[in-house]
Amino acid sequence: MVKYKLAAVAMAVVFASPSYGMCRQALALGLDVSSSVDAGEYAAQIDGLAEALDDVQVRRALTGTTKGHVALLVYEWGGRSQQTIIQPWLEITDDARVDQVIATLKAHNRSFGSQPTALGYAIGFGADQLAQNPDCSRQTLDISGDGVNNDGYRPKQAILNHDFTDIVVNGLVIGGADAAALISYYQQEVIYGFGSFVETANGYTDYARAMKRKLLRELTVIAVSRLELE
Repeated sequence: MVKYKLAAVAMAVVFASPSYGMCRQALALGLDVSSSVDAGEYAAQIDGLAEALDDVQVRRALTGTTKGHVALLVYEWGGRSQQTIIQPWLEITDDARVDQVIATLKAHNRSFGSQPTALGYAIGFGADQLAQNPDCSRQTLDISGDGVNNDGYRPKQAILNHDFTDIVVNGLVIGGADAAALISYYQQEVIYGFGSFVETANGYTDYARAMKRKLLRELTVIAVSRLELE
């Protein structure tokens, strides 16, 4: 006789005391600096990320749980050879380090202008940075953008040119009138790996809210049981 035993399934964001010695997740954030992003939209993107990081729930999720803290890297991308690291890898073990990232973002000046949208190269660059990250249990790459690839190889081809072993790629679509088409494109071309997803901002004015929602989802500790046969 076969009996099915289903253990408890739980999904929770754990906000316990920090475990400073262990990095549970490396998170690389890629921001769109292509020509479709004007000065005001760029500012909204940088300020929106800073605002999301300053949220109390995001801070607690970043700095430590019973599963460890997070290592964070932020870069911006445009054309094939236009990628600039804004915040190098930093292990976020306390609020002071969150403050450090926020200050770095606010002090940064845009690296490029009038560049095409090389999403494939942006994703490949992020994978290369994750290969150099601190020793973390999980590897997550997040790409924000408001358009489709129009320079260089397709996003899916980046997987053939870079090592995506154990990397999950999520997307944050900054939508406008063509939001539905762009979401579909990101679902088909950009996201990759088990549990990957697309978050959507309703324009740049909604970027901070969408980034906060995305970060909390990425940093959520998911405990899922398995179905056992005996």
